[in-house]
Amino acid sequence: MRIAVLSETDKAETRVAASPETVKKYKSLGADVVVQSGAGVSAGISDAEFEAAGAAIAKNAKDALKDADVVLKVRRPAEGELKGVKPGALVIAIMDPYGHEAALKALAEAGVSAFSMELMPRITRAQVMDVLSSQANLAGYRAVIDAVAEYGRAMPMMMTAAGTVPAARVFVMGAGVAGLQAIATARRLGAVVTATDVRPAAKEQVESLGAKFIAVEDDEFKQAETAGGYAKEMSADYKAKQAALVASHIAKQDIVITTALIPGRPAPRLVSREMVESMRPGSVVVDLAVERGGNVEVAQAGQVIEHNGVKIVGHLNVPGRLAATASSLYAKNLYAFVETLVDKARKTLAVKWDDELVKATCLTRDGAIVHAAFQPTA
Repeated sequence: MRIAVLSETDKAETRVAASPETVKKYKSLGADVVVQSGAGVSAGISDAEFEAAGAAIAKNAKDALKDADVVLKVRRPAEGELKGVKPGALVIAIMDPYGHEAALKALAEAGVSAFSMELMPRITRAQVMDVLSSQANLAGYRAVIDAVAEYGRAMPMMMTAAGTVPAARVFVMGAGVAGLQAIATARRLGAVVTATDVRPAAKEQVESLGAKFIAVEDDEFKQAETAGGYAKEMSADYKAKQAALVASHIAKQDIVITTALIPGRPAPRLVSREMVESMRPGSVVVDLAVERGGNVEVAQAGQVIEHNGVKIVGHLNVPGRLAATASSLYAKNLYAFVETLVDKARKTLAVKWDDELVKATCLTRDGAIVHAAFQPTA
């Protein structure tokens, strides 16, 4: 059983799919681990550290892929990246499958069994494999740190001989994993925090962190959550009422952080140009959904811009801005999943194709796209 860990080809990607800790664990499963040279450099992990953990270092992707049974990456392999991989190899990564039919077709044609970690079902046994949560948690934390870095004032209230400094007012839009961590981080820094979400269950979570919940709490709001725990798309009428409430609230805020994403869909537009223009100069807006089109109308992907005196932060790959921590958690997510695919007694791969985790995450197998949600349309 040979496991290959490849470098990321996307220049914006700083994370790596393994850590010295998980290399040791793979070795204990009976695997030989080969890491492409330089794969961990951006995450602060040297080739020497991987070698000390028991990995072999390959000078390039071709050498790493040779005879590999399992290929681990952070992002979906780019076209041609899997050249030389043996048919039937398992390729496990954050595949970003929605709207990328050609990329899925290429994976199928490469003959690999591709697994998309972000499709992991939200069930108890899969919590340790939940890459969306592990990475979103860090994104929520980093969003506050980035906001503070751009904000020209102190966050906590300070009573000094020279006068009192008021606490910053922070509004978090979307109280999923990223939003809740943003709330907690802003509270730890001494801000006065409010938050909103369309899911009724979020109100109690927000209030448990010491923030005030802001929402139009009508009958539609009470039914606004899917069985999987995601937010439902709301009606135009509800959106109008919520937008009016939010608009009046945003005008009074110093920092706004938006985190709303619905899997497989463009990010919902939460903050209009007019809302941004209602904020006082020096305020900051951080858009964590900018890679999916953005929650903020004027946000620009990969840039920090200024609009009417308000800074709009649109960093890409926010978890990657904490590369060492993000890589450590992601590597543990991957190991927890790979472990379920191994016969520990015989120390060989033994994929149970009818397992619910496998069925939920497997995109391609035996030259075809097999996931029901991504079948090619005629």
